[in-house]
Amino acid sequence: MKELDIEKEMEIIRELEQIVEGFLEGEEKSKAERVEHSIRTKFRKKIWSKFIKGIKEFDLIQDGDKIAVGISGGKDSLLLAKLFQELKRDRSKNFEVAFISMNPGFGAMDIDQFRKNLEELEIDCEIFDANVWEIAFEENPDSPCFLCAKMRRGVLYSKVEELGFNKLALGHHFDDLVETTLINMFYAGTVKTMIPKVKSTSGKMELIRPLINIHEKDIINFMKVNEIQAMACGCPIESGKVDSKRKEIKNLLKDLEKTNPNIKQSIFNSMKNINLDYVLGYTRGNKRSGE
Repeated sequence: MKELDIEKEMEIIRELEQIVEGFLEGEEKSKAERVEHSIRTKFRKKIWSKFIKGIKEFDLIQDGDKIAVGISGGKDSLLLAKLFQELKRDRSKNFEVAFISMNPGFGAMDIDQFRKNLEELEIDCEIFDANVWEIAFEENPDSPCFLCAKMRRGVLYSKVEELGFNKLALGHHFDDLVETTLINMFYAGTVKTMIPKVKSTSGKMELIRPLINIHEKDIINFMKVNEIQAMACGCPIESGKVDSKRKEIKNLLKDLEKTNPNIKQSIFNSMKNINLDYVLGYTRGNKRSGE
């Protein structure tokens, strides 16, 4: 029998759900059940469908994959975890999934909120400690971001490879791609961005970004509607105590959107539409064209 298209299959599931809800009217759902229901209904178009589109468009998941989903405790990774649970439940793909989180030095209040969210959302997540923040700020207190990001990647990638996963799913979304594009242009003098699927530096696994088509404003709305209080990041960079290039770009885009509401989509589309006949030069890997 020909396998049903995932969209048709989810439509059938939604109709069955509504029938069952008629019989169970009055029964109180758990928070996790309410969140899952909202993914299939209210946020079906702006979140679920775009999640599936990204997986199909960039061929992110194959049968037999062992996928670790990186959970930071923020809004993006919590949503990513719930989407993977839904994808696993519909059985359109035969893959293994587990949830993993690195504690880079969160405060007690932050980690308590994180654990509370994991319990309420029914996400079974392994948390391991790594003293990344303290080391990064000791080495470079004024600009710790580069070292911090490098250390966090290294520790997380090593742990995922050690556990035997062949893919690591990260919660970067549409706005992250747009902002990264401009950061590279304005501050690094290069045209490149984060891509939906890429080999890790060791070459032993792939990094995938299934939220690449999902807008940050829709993730924020999802969290608000479902009354999920994502863990506040304890990092002084993110909290605004230290200047951040990403924050500068966010503010710039916010201003530009006032006169051009589609500017983010245009930047996103431009990274799919680069004409090499009309650039001054380009590189591939670490080599310039013609080398």
